[in-house]
Amino acid sequence: MSVGDWCLAVRHTEFFTSVRESAILYPTVLALHLTCIAIFGGMILATDLRLLGLAFTKTPLATVIGSMRQWKQAGFVVMVACGVLLAGSKLDQYYVNPYFVAKLLLLCAVGAHGILFRAVYRSPKQADPSLRAKAAGSLSLLLWLGVLACGRWIAYWDAPDAIARLFDQFPPL
Repeated sequence: MSVGDWCLAVRHTEFFTSVRESAILYPTVLALHLTCIAIFGGMILATDLRLLGLAFTKTPLATVIGSMRQWKQAGFVVMVACGVLLAGSKLDQYYVNPYFVAKLLLLCAVGAHGILFRAVYRSPKQADPSLRAKAAGSLSLLLWLGVLACGRWIAYWDAPDAIARLFDQFPPL
């Protein structure tokens, strides 16, 4: 079974078909996914700006990180769960989408970032205002901006055959 066949099989499972074809569930999951991105993204931005020393400088880094940790973890779980529901519903279309693939790779890089800079996030008192904290904030900001951009571009990518059909409609110059 090829990857394409497997993705098509996943899409056509009863579960993902129900999600995709629901007039209420699919838009609700999409709205929840976007809401979590906004809330989670805002917390990531606040943390990154604090790591860079650009915002909340009067608030200790440990306080900024600690006060948002549980909310970020919960938001991430809900965001990923919704993302799985959305992706599984159209997996045969998404697996060939370069922006979807890039988003998944960037999410893996975010995970590697978390491991690499674990000390900054787990012992923020020692990190403030170190070069390592600034590197963590900068890299996190870049990675998450990439994830957001790729996630948004997923909807705007047309498969090459669809693009070719579009150009076939116009007479040659």
